[in-house]
Amino acid sequence: MTALPEAGATVGTLALIGVGLIGSSIARAARRGKLAGRIVGCARKPETRAKCLELGIVDAMFADPAECVAGADLVILAVHLGGYREVARRMAPGLKPGSIVSDVGSVKTCVFRDVAPFLPEGVHLVPGHPVSGTEKSGPEAGFAELFDNRWCILTPGPEAEPKAVAKVAAFWRAIGSNVELMEARRHDLVLGITSHLPHLIAYNIVGTAADLETVTKGEVIKYSAGGFRDFTRIAASDPEFWRDVFLNNREAVLEMLGRFTEDLIALQRSIRWGEGDKLLQLFARTRAIRQGIIAAGQETPAADFGRRPATRG
Repeated sequence: MTALPEAGATVGTLALIGVGLIGSSIARAARRGKLAGRIVGCARKPETRAKCLELGIVDAMFADPAECVAGADLVILAVHLGGYREVARRMAPGLKPGSIVSDVGSVKTCVFRDVAPFLPEGVHLVPGHPVSGTEKSGPEAGFAELFDNRWCILTPGPEAEPKAVAKVAAFWRAIGSNVELMEARRHDLVLGITSHLPHLIAYNIVGTAADLETVTKGEVIKYSAGGFRDFTRIAASDPEFWRDVFLNNREAVLEMLGRFTEDLIALQRSIRWGEGDKLLQLFARTRAIRQGIIAAGQETPAADFGRRPATRG
């Protein structure tokens, strides 16, 4: 699916199932680019629905997914992975023929398992994953610039309609993202090492430090250096979101965790036996990776995690 037909980025009605950090940022970015004639959202909590309307990022809010997607041209699921199956079941009666269903989840194979079986005939499925975010959550945390110059990976199945894939790709490009097509299983393996494993390690390191804190009586927190602070930033991410990621991508995560454990043991051996040349070689190689990320425009040299632009829409 390398040659896609041209497609416009605008949609008549954009429906967002879930209007937290990612969903509200999509709404803001779509507003910024005038990409939707109407933007509607769905949230379980009355206070969330009220906040979205107060912020003016949507035209209407609904509690029922079927009501939310009625008449929508593009539907984007922005809820936790664990809620996909129930949301798909509930919204299915409201989907119109020709509409496109996408998502923003960090695991892609589960979309075909939990969403695809509920979609009516004539509704197109184009799973997606914007590789961007912060540790914040809720509709107030979103900002239109979240996706600027970040990657959005689309993982359509082999039977996907090329025009539908092109439409979703055009939408993401219009809100600032670089778009890549990838097979779902490959995506889950790649994100297993680039995103999921680092989060797992961060949770573990911060948890270890929390246990140590009971012994050191405040010193771990008081004298936290930049490295530990960076880990706490990652470990502050939404607990339910990451629980669902690990449960739905367990195969890839366990494979990456096994490889990491082997490499960690090798590193332990180098330190034990004073093999400075091996340590220097590893550290030089990993430093080059960091410099490559900066050169690719995916980060800046400044260590200011969770940064925000000076102004937000």
